Amino acid sequence: MLYRILHFTVRPAALGLWRPEIIGAENVPSSGPVILASNHLSFADSVAIPLTAPRQVAFLAKSEYFTGKGVKGWVSKTWFTSIGSIPVERDSARAAQESLDLALDHLKDGGAFGIYPEGTRSRDGRLYRFRTGVAWLALEAKCPVVPVALKGTDQLQPVGSALPKIRKFTVEFGKPINVAEKYAGVPAGKARRAVTDEIQNAVLAMTGQEFADDYNQRPPTA
Repeated sequence: MLYRILHFTVRPAALGLWRPEIIGAENVPSSGPVILASNHLSFADSVAIPLTAPRQVAFLAKSEYFTGKGVKGWVSKTWFTSIGSIPVERDSARAAQESLDLALDHLKDGGAFGIYPEGTRSRDGRLYRFRTGVAWLALEAKCPVVPVALKGTDQLQPVGSALPKIRKFTVEFGKPINVAEKYAGVPAGKARRAVTDEIQNAVLAMTGQEFADDYNQRPPTA
């Protein structure tokens, strides 16, 4: 209900304010399970995609976003709840697999799920090698993957900025990639890497980023 209210009130206002360029929205299936796999430039990416996608898209979100205090905590909790975000303990011992299990449950319920296969934001603008969790999800859920290219969101909310700025950005939704039958009978590990590379190459072709043939790592915490 909260999503519907914001969809018809906040969304038009936000689109009017930022005026993003939206390309290929018709490529996102209107119903049924689907994964939206995107490059990752900014914290604002998890606002940009739900804002421009033609249907509700759930992302994993740190559990702290749902438990903050004061006005900032209320705004954070309201936003992430409204877009259907799934709270997760990111630093628990089994965080990675638990996150994928939650995402798989959402897909099996027919939802759309957004994921950043790089794992964390790119701090130098390059596209880093995709991790295979996105392929595991697609193969387990037997659902299509829509590659997503974000451009300009690093200027929308640069690292260290508390609030989004008024900047133009682009969200492009590519043609769905169907993997379930294509990789039937292929050994699991080989299939996951092949599917991951196929999705990665589709995103890379859309973004035009320089490719970093390495896995991205979170910056060390102070």
